[in-house]
Amino acid sequence: MAAKHKGLGRGLSALIKDQAPPDNASRLTSDVKAEPNNAPNGATRIPVNAIHKSPWQPRRHFEPAALADLVASIREHGVLQPVLVRKIGDGYQLMAGERRFRAAQEAELADIPALVMEADDQKAVEITLIENLQREDLDPIEEAEGYHSLADQFHLTQDDIATRVGKSRAAIANALRLLSLPDSVRSMISNGNLSVGHAKVLLGLTIPEEQELLAARVAKESLSVRALERVVADQGKPPRKAARTFHADIPATHVQHLSEQLHQRLGTSVRLTSSRTLPNGKKAPGRIEIDYYSADDLDRLLIMLGISDNF
Repeated sequence: MAAKHKGLGRGLSALIKDQAPPDNASRLTSDVKAEPNNAPNGATRIPVNAIHKSPWQPRRHFEPAALADLVASIREHGVLQPVLVRKIGDGYQLMAGERRFRAAQEAELADIPALVMEADDQKAVEITLIENLQREDLDPIEEAEGYHSLADQFHLTQDDIATRVGKSRAAIANALRLLSLPDSVRSMISNGNLSVGHAKVLLGLTIPEEQELLAARVAKESLSVRALERVVADQGKPPRKAARTFHADIPATHVQHLSEQLHQRLGTSVRLTSSRTLPNGKKAPGRIEIDYYSADDLDRLLIMLGISDNF
């Protein structure tokens, strides 16, 4: 998981600052009435079924046990902290308080305390993202997807996003790079089977299949980040140069070109060395070395090479 988020630039307090609670009585339709009774400071009680989830909610995973505990608490004590919403048509759109809202639904509450705030789409996304970042509720992929929403839907630069969430531009750029990984690798990061440190090493590879294979190897063998770095470094080493007394039968540039072609075709590291002519005229063999990481990976390569392992 990412390190603790501290000192977020604007934060919720800055985004909500100087926003006086709207006159809900004049703004609501007759179908949706806010009840001010028994609500925390400045909040009104809004029917749960009048609130809709945000389409920009970056958080996708909610721990079932923790949510169950919150449901039990809400059934006994009610919702003590209001959620934050904005008016949309005849209802409301949730901006902050997703867990409380979900728990209130499961507890079958009729209404929930809420603060109603004026906000356009961009501010609503910022509030939703920042609220989750401040509570450290997002996994690294969810965080990256939140930044992507700001960049993609509102055309914000990485500098703009960094300013809004109080992080460095480099941190935003590194987070967004995670989204270029294959789906299976991103899932492993989300569920904690792969760290962000491992992911950064895998980003140094260019072939998605190779990223997936090494990610699976990390999980299976519990490889540390340093161990993964060594594996990747070994794969990137060029073929050994022939001794000067040998004459390579294939030019080094062509060997490198063929190695790269095999690497792309097979989706794994391939080391190719040329056959050589010795000073006495005899031939020394060349070699093709192909890496594989499991029996399944070997089967994949055999199929690609047109070889059956049936005996």
